[in-house]
Amino acid sequence: MKKLLSSFHNKEEGITGLETAIILIAFVIVASVFAFVVLSTGLFSADRGKETVFAGLDKARGNLEVRGAVTVIDVNADGAINNAGLDTIVFNMGTSAAGAPVSVDPAGTTNTTIMNWIDADARIADITFTVNKLLGDGDDLIEVGELFEITVVVPATASLVTNETFTIEVVPPSGGTNLISRTMPPQIDLVMDLH
Repeated sequence: MKKLLSSFHNKEEGITGLETAIILIAFVIVASVFAFVVLSTGLFSADRGKETVFAGLDKARGNLEVRGAVTVIDVNADGAINNAGLDTIVFNMGTSAAGAPVSVDPAGTTNTTIMNWIDADARIADITFTVNKLLGDGDDLIEVGELFEITVVVPATASLVTNETFTIEVVPPSGGTNLISRTMPPQIDLVMDLH
């Protein structure tokens, strides 16, 4: 019986161990490639998510806001707000809380804030305005803690009468657009404070 059992063991050649090792190595290589692909995809996705968050923060941080009231001045006292007497609309602007600096240069042609006029009759792009730097360091950037007084000259084709609504659209180079919408009072005075 011992001889019979030993004859079974004599015919094994040890190939099964080598085949098992090759299969095991193949599984390890496939698993490592799969893990690399999963990790790369995850890192790429996380990077894209980070870019989206930073873009959203830049949009929110670039916002300007009106500080105080909007004042309308009838320069020539004709009872209408128009360009004939170079009537003006004056308001103060600053950055939102923890906002990024925003360029407000009326003479600038690139990467600066523009203003548009909207009323019941027309929409006029890139209207004329001037800047008086009330609080700041002298440059054309509204930075945190600074305050600029913006004076908008009523466009040549615009005219405001009693109870008429108008909007000044403030469009900074980055961040959200600020709409300053006001309604004229029932009586037009020389100086009107529109809240």
